[in-house]
Amino acid sequence: MGEAADGRTVGHPGVGRVLVVIPTYNEADNVTRIVARVREAAPGVEILVADDNSPDGTGAIAETLARIDPQVHVLHREGKEGLGAAYLAGFAWARRRGYDAVVEMDADGSHAPEDLPALLDAARDADVVIGSRWTRGARVVNWPLRRLLLSRCGNLYARLALRMPVSDATGGYRVYRSTALDAIDLASVSSRGYAFQVELSRLAHRAGVRMVEVPITFAEREHGDSKMSPLIVAEALWRITGWAVQDRRTAVRRGLYGTADGQVRWP
Repeated sequence: MGEAADGRTVGHPGVGRVLVVIPTYNEADNVTRIVARVREAAPGVEILVADDNSPDGTGAIAETLARIDPQVHVLHREGKEGLGAAYLAGFAWARRRGYDAVVEMDADGSHAPEDLPALLDAARDADVVIGSRWTRGARVVNWPLRRLLLSRCGNLYARLALRMPVSDATGGYRVYRSTALDAIDLASVSSRGYAFQVELSRLAHRAGVRMVEVPITFAEREHGDSKMSPLIVAEALWRITGWAVQDRRTAVRRGLYGTADGQVRWP
């Protein structure tokens, strides 16, 4: 926690300075609303709107918000490069400015800012906090059965294939301590779409950082169009399979399987 020159409280107790990165592309109907909700739910955090040159004027709206509120910032990007690229740019922006933690949050309201204080509280004792849709106490609102099954099955596949103790590896509502970002090999991240969150989960797990999940209420967007597509889902499944094969080959080379006691050890 700290105090700005004008007396504002900055940061979160036990965590430090916090930057909430909100990627946007054609979110003119949502950006003002989501920024206001974040500022109300967690007054000490700062916000970075990372806009991919939205043709609907989202970037201009974000600039207006930043002129009014010194805790709101805008990162203008040249074009639509995907969610992963936007978050990586936001991480770099935060690390250059010495933030202690970075939050991933969607602009469409599906990630309730009202859950943010609980995620930040959990970050006092963890390096990565995942706002989970599939842990005890979580709720998913207004999703059709097809989306529910797709997410549950996709996460189960990721958990089993990559041997990660994470129930919501695809979830995009997260807190990363700066120590976690330093431990993760961000330069190796190649995913840009739906698979980005799975790749970061895998890299964090492999780096041995402390990961916890906190239940959230996840709601389908009310305004604008979803960016999800069958191609994005197919890319995620293809990448997860490739990572699983890679991990097993690495484990075999290092002699992690077939141990003398007859037990199988996974990476």
